[in-house]
Amino acid sequence: MTTYDFPRDLHAAQMRLHQLRAEQYALGLALPWSVEPADGWTAPKTVQGGEPRSLPPSPGYTEAQTREIARLRSEVLTVAITVTTHPYWGTCSEGLVDLRTALKHFHGPACEYDAAA
Repeated sequence: MTTYDFPRDLHAAQMRLHQLRAEQYALGLALPWSVEPADGWTAPKTVQGGEPRSLPPSPGYTEAQTREIARLRSEVLTVAITVTTHPYWGTCSEGLVDLRTALKHFHGPACEYDAAA
């Protein structure tokens, strides 16, 4: 089994990124289907045999929902930049893609890392 010594701050940033993306997903499930207010609609059964589909009227996003979407997007971008530009990546001579992939799936303990070293 491969052992990874990811720095604590890099590991924490990646875990925060996972958390933020989960928050975005959950928010997306809770939002109305349309950003702007829209009438509901029903699509008839299709020629290919699909069942009719209906959506109720959408009230559109509230100001609070719009602000929360913007906040999450901004924070995801900030944390993603932190992860991708971390000084640790400059210490890796090869296998960078594999290491970055491993970090996304890494749940073990992180190590101490001195960026000045």
